[in-house]
Amino acid sequence: MILLFIIGSALPAQGQASSPSEYQLKAAFLFNFAKFIEWPQDAFAGPQSPFAICVFGKDPFGNSLDEVLANKTVGDRSISIQRTKAIAELRHCQIVFVSHPETERVADIVGALEGTNVLLVGESEGFAASGGMIEFTLEQGRVRFSINPDAAEHANLRFSSKLLALAKIVHGVNHPRGG
Repeated sequence: MILLFIIGSALPAQGQASSPSEYQLKAAFLFNFAKFIEWPQDAFAGPQSPFAICVFGKDPFGNSLDEVLANKTVGDRSISIQRTKAIAELRHCQIVFVSHPETERVADIVGALEGTNVLLVGESEGFAASGGMIEFTLEQGRVRFSINPDAAEHANLRFSSKLLALAKIVHGVNHPRGG
């Protein structure tokens, strides 16, 4: 019930009669992740910096991401949507969505984001256990997600208890640890 309210609040009003697509739902989830996760102040270049949501690799969203996030803010920050195929550009994002075709590069992406406060979200099987923080899954035709709290803690991101209550919790065998 809480999940439907959270997601419904992010979707554009025009499509109320038909069910939202998988990627409209995932776009709404990304927006709500931003609202239910606490980023440290130094995650942003400055106080006026936008909240950057980046899509890495092939963009499966089409216009859905732009439509769902149009005129939305995270706190007092406007949202910037960026699409890139360059791993080096990801360090300036707050959320990175890794598209399914980029599955084989997850280890490289996790390594490149070491020491950053970037939320890494993907949709390939095993993504969260491989060092990602949130993994989208489809269960009985519904979009669900798993969270790797170890990876999030390593990035100094704090998940709200409401968000954790909605997720399946996984622990990655490959998450970086000191020592």
